[in-house]
Amino acid sequence: MAETKVMMIGLDCAEPSLVLERWRDQLPVLSGLMERGAYGRLTSVIPPITVPAWSCMMASRTPGDLGVYGFRNRSDHTYDGAFIANSTAITEPRLWDLVTRSGSPSIVLGVPGTFPVRPLNGVMVSCFLTPGTESQYTYPPGLRREVEEVVGEYLFDCTNFRTDDKEDLLRQVYEMTDRRFALAAHLLTTRPWRLFAMVEMGPDRMHHGFWKYMDAEHRGHEAGGPYEDAILEYHRHLDGLIGRLLAHADEDTVVFVLSDHGAKRLEGGIRVNEWLRREGLLKTMAEPEGVCSPRDVGIDWSQTVAWGEGGYYARVFMNVQGREPDGVVPAADYEAVRDDLAARLAAIPDENGDPIATAVYKPEELYEEVHGVAPDLIVIFGDLLWRSVGTIGGDEGVHTFENDTGPDDANHAQDGLYVVAGPGIPAAGSADAHLLDIAPTVLELLGIDRPAQMRGTSLLPNLVGA
Repeated sequence: MAETKVMMIGLDCAEPSLVLERWRDQLPVLSGLMERGAYGRLTSVIPPITVPAWSCMMASRTPGDLGVYGFRNRSDHTYDGAFIANSTAITEPRLWDLVTRSGSPSIVLGVPGTFPVRPLNGVMVSCFLTPGTESQYTYPPGLRREVEEVVGEYLFDCTNFRTDDKEDLLRQVYEMTDRRFALAAHLLTTRPWRLFAMVEMGPDRMHHGFWKYMDAEHRGHEAGGPYEDAILEYHRHLDGLIGRLLAHADEDTVVFVLSDHGAKRLEGGIRVNEWLRREGLLKTMAEPEGVCSPRDVGIDWSQTVAWGEGGYYARVFMNVQGREPDGVVPAADYEAVRDDLAARLAAIPDENGDPIATAVYKPEELYEEVHGVAPDLIVIFGDLLWRSVGTIGGDEGVHTFENDTGPDDANHAQDGLYVVAGPGIPAAGSADAHLLDIAPTVLELLGIDRPAQMRGTSLLPNLVGA
């Protein structure tokens, strides 16, 4: 009997309500996989963002375990120490590391958290965090020339997905996606593999760029707009590309289609630092002239209790005596101040004064272990219909409807999706799961022991028993 192989096709930000429900009958390849196997919502980690979610999925470890809470993280308790969470930040073994240890080869293509590339049994092409093709983005190094012979210039990401030039964005997304899938097919044809894992960034870029044209509930929606079907048409195109990849999945191959989080409309932004400033909790060295970063005018740390970071969610840090260089919050008062701050953040309403169902977490409530320099508070504004914006000043007040990093129609949603079909997977229908359960499931299929430190558990017993 031949050994089982696993093909993992990752679609960053693929939204379950679209793929599994609304558009299912228009996506024949994905629909066929659903009919043959199991599928459902895949609850992501908190925060549900590309970095760290893909590494959490591939390692079955939480952001607290990894010490990675976003794209940028504090490296220490100074005010300026920071690092970008690339592959050097991930010290836990991920699936291809475990497959390598078992003696089998892997193909890894575009999975976030793989630049700089590391050796493995197999081949690797790095992710969207790669600075450009002048970097060493392949393992082994000689693969780079082969990539360029197959697809020309390899595209890690769009140059700018937060843009008003929608035609150029469409062109870039399709080019990027087509080249990645062409390279995937080439590698599947020319390299031995037991694990194939790729991630396509296109769905995420399409959602951020075109959601308002599709969603009638979006503030900026205009019925009959020129890009009303852009996201659907891209999904149809993607479905066809996935179908071609399945030609490389023989009768011994289990296929997963996965996303790290979903997407939803973006109502607006909460300017967390402006709110802290108005509450007297953040002091600047000078009054801002127009919209700017607090650091542009300087933060008076001797009078600052807390500051925040913008992004899909807010990371709020407190300025604690004996921990930060110029801390003002006495260590003995830390919990009382943190509780008060959490309650006040949770009560921030929308621009009309109506509540928006904000959730505020302490990291030790979310994670069994908390490594690195975690935020003191993790703030999910308005069930992710609102994002965090880090600017201060200007005439906007606490609420903004202009994103600080360019036009953006969508925020992330807590649930991604999974579809799985192949040998040993019954037609189990819909069954929801957790992102941390994927790696243990893959390892069981491959007959590789699950490391004790993994947080998730295999889905196979539930699927087989369904």
